[in-house]
Amino acid sequence: MSEALNPEAVLPHLMQLSTVLNRSQLVERAMEHAGLPLDRPGMTVLITLHLARQPLRVGEIAARMQVVGPHVTRLLHELERGGLVQRVVDPNDQRARLIELTGKGSAAAGRYLEAILGWFTGAVADWSEEDRRTFGRLLMRFVEDLQAKVADLD
Repeated sequence: MSEALNPEAVLPHLMQLSTVLNRSQLVERAMEHAGLPLDRPGMTVLITLHLARQPLRVGEIAARMQVVGPHVTRLLHELERGGLVQRVVDPNDQRARLIELTGKGSAAAGRYLEAILGWFTGAVADWSEEDRRTFGRLLMRFVEDLQAKVADLD
């Protein structure tokens, strides 16, 4: 017999998760592992491009990060100066530019993800394959649905 979801019982666990992520400084430790003196937004751009596995327009990066375009443009200037990203011609529109990772940027993003994914994988290492699949599916669904509800507030 399945137990109904009790949001009041889940909330403390969500708060604990937030605390664990912040206090443990996983993001900062992973950025240190990446070997680059970047801030979170800069690393988020690199990870966004890395996970896309293709060059993206500035607007697409902004949409995936859920921020405004001018914010991404400022970040890209810093990342370009650091040799982490570069602008390339869009093969579908010669007037437009895409942003792609350089070798240095791709390597840094890879090291960052190696650290983060290693910690997350280790946390569920003793779970059954079915539990890991179910957790992943439900977590993605929860985040998407919560984002949609919050967007409705705006």
